[in-house]
Amino acid sequence: MMSDDLNILVLSCGTRNKIVQYFKKEVGNYGRVIATDCSELAPALYDADEHYIVPKMTEEGYLDTILNICRANDIKAVLSLIDPELTFLAQNKESFLNIGTTPIVSDYKVVEMCFDKYKMYEFLVQNGFKTVKSYVDKEQFYSDVEAGYINYPVFIKPVKGSASINISKVTSKEEVELLFSRFDNLMIQEFMDGIEYGADVYIDLFSNEPVSIFIKEKLKMKAGETDKSVSFKDEKLSKLIESFVKTVGFKGVIDIDIFEVDGEYYISEVNPRFGGGYPHAYAAGINVPNMVINNLKGNINENIIGDYVEGIYMLKYNEVVIK
Repeated sequence: MMSDDLNILVLSCGTRNKIVQYFKKEVGNYGRVIATDCSELAPALYDADEHYIVPKMTEEGYLDTILNICRANDIKAVLSLIDPELTFLAQNKESFLNIGTTPIVSDYKVVEMCFDKYKMYEFLVQNGFKTVKSYVDKEQFYSDVEAGYINYPVFIKPVKGSASINISKVTSKEEVELLFSRFDNLMIQEFMDGIEYGADVYIDLFSNEPVSIFIKEKLKMKAGETDKSVSFKDEKLSKLIESFVKTVGFKGVIDIDIFEVDGEYYISEVNPRFGGGYPHAYAAGINVPNMVINNLKGNINENIIGDYVEGIYMLKYNEVVIK
């Protein structure tokens, strides 16, 4: 196989068929897109040029399995579409780079901060970014309720968690006590009564500068992913995102959740991967797979921040794969 082939490996592809399709279209005749999953019933496998059924990432030997796939297929870049595997890629970055494969992921410390919601909260506060009030100490929370700094309802969620799993909206101290008595590692988060936005951002792998920011207002959510949205532009929010991204030091593909309350923007969470609503950005001309490929060719991407049309809607629906 030619060493200049642009072969891309998509790990844990699951139901993210569109991401596989986009990379296939952008790679074209210059390479192949290979996908993996631990289940042969992952529909996105069958949109790839080739696929592998691999062990679960928690099983022994998983790293060697993926490295062997990279070697055998002359993989130029590897990315994952699930949160736990981002930690795996970031931890083992050198092992991949040593065989000529670039992991499209932020550095380990950055990835870990994204998955610890309270650490992210502390970082945002310490660096002067408005964010959603959060507590791991329920007594401090009760004290702030008494003082009028925060009011019910609030959300209780795992400090580490994704896909909106195990999130409860609570309206009383009794409910807080019940949840804290039943589960460990919980946090209390302010209920933001405002507009929720998502930002799909690409940070160039060479310049380390954000080169694209696509902002959408979330109109409907399903299982933690954006189901319906409309493209949105605001220079103030765009500048805030640029500042935040540079302060943290993100790399590659990220997805940011933001709330607007009374004209002020509050950064909530970051997924350091393709977000579930990324197809909206792609359809609006924000071609992140092409930016990844451009970086793999050794080129710096041009800045296209704000270069999309406002008021374009995304409406998701289900498709079926028959095998």
